[in-house]
Amino acid sequence: MSSTRALGAYKQHAADPVETRVSTHAPLVKKLAYHMVARLPASVEVDDLIQAGLIGLMEAARNFDPLAGVQFETFATQRIRGAMLDELREADWMPRQLRRSMRDIEAAIVKLGHSLGHAPSEADVAAEMGVSLTDYQEMLSDCRGHQLVYYDDFDNEEDGRNSLDNLAADHDADPLRELDDSDFRRVLVDGIAQLPEREKMVMALYYEQELNLKEIGAVLNVTESRVSQLHSQAVARLRARLRDWTEK
Repeated sequence: MSSTRALGAYKQHAADPVETRVSTHAPLVKKLAYHMVARLPASVEVDDLIQAGLIGLMEAARNFDPLAGVQFETFATQRIRGAMLDELREADWMPRQLRRSMRDIEAAIVKLGHSLGHAPSEADVAAEMGVSLTDYQEMLSDCRGHQLVYYDDFDNEEDGRNSLDNLAADHDADPLRELDDSDFRRVLVDGIAQLPEREKMVMALYYEQELNLKEIGAVLNVTESRVSQLHSQAVARLRARLRDWTEK
């Protein structure tokens, strides 16, 4: 059932206060879904997240207690995100090959950074990896779900641990707030400052202004796919820089 039909079917049976909450906050589901899907592999369908989020919104509307001292939007946001994450946990949303591919990109960036003395271009990285620029950019698109920091980065990823719970899919997520170590934070801030201008702008629009990929594409006058590539490239550069720092 599509998300629109699910919402319509629910409205027919909902009590007025509950129905009002669902109808009023349905756009919140879409907003959260589009913000979350930007951090997930291209195989994840935004409509699936929206449908799961609507279920979370309906449950929130039924269970909300106006006397609890919490605004409904805050309560609903937690339930919506939870429902979306539950949906993702039931699917193999992040193939291990994605992590391996991105680590190959990071390794190439580290190597080129040392040999060139400056941030390598996409063409430089593609040449180092022995692939065409088009293939490299497609790889960046496929690696859309890769994150800046994983808590299990230094664990054995073959041990079956589920890194979904470490996904920075929180609507309020900010990579800088995830890092308490002042030196680590300094290196990260310096890394962001040294990103190519377009990649820096993508990171600012996404993490600070909370725009989704489509909205960022409109600002930069590029396709949504290209924004995804720029975001993945920026994340790869930052992870490469942070990994280089940890190995000193």
